[in-house]
Amino acid sequence: MVDYFEKEFISLDFSEQVFEKGMYENCTFKNCIFSECNISSTTFSECTFEHCDVSNATIEKTSFKDISFFECKLMGLFFETCNPFLLQFYFKDCKLDFSSFQGLKIKETIFENCTLKEVDFSQTDLSASTFKNCNLGRAIFNHSILIGTDFSSSTNYSIHPENNNIRKAKFSLPEISGLLKEYDIEIIQ
Repeated sequence: MVDYFEKEFISLDFSEQVFEKGMYENCTFKNCIFSECNISSTTFSECTFEHCDVSNATIEKTSFKDISFFECKLMGLFFETCNPFLLQFYFKDCKLDFSSFQGLKIKETIFENCTLKEVDFSQTDLSASTFKNCNLGRAIFNHSILIGTDFSSSTNYSIHPENNNIRKAKFSLPEISGLLKEYDIEIIQ
């Protein structure tokens, strides 16, 4: 196990070279490839990932404490397998399609300009989170806590109001029809 503090990692391909597990604090990863890589049992604290591909990586027991992802590919990740202690993310311009946050408590998370197609948010606590200009096509919200969550600028969501806690959540027209899909009704504008 290694410890890195305030180190910059640029254009490394961890699918072709060994990723050193350990503690990464205040580190920056730019243009790195973690795709299909096993980064389990690693701690990332106050780190930034820019233009990285982390798709289909194994993140079991990985700690993500105050992590920012910018223009990253994070497809097919099972975030529910990572360490939930102090779990905190910020996502901007990221592709998170086919990932899962099932059962996590990730209050106040910001997803900005992200694609979240078929992401599983079942039983996830997203209270006071923000989905700004996100595509939530076929994303799953089932018994999710969405108290005060802002969906007002996002599209393609389908959220069943009776199966989720949507108290004080923000939605906008015409996307609010995504709250009525379960009722098989026709909305005429």
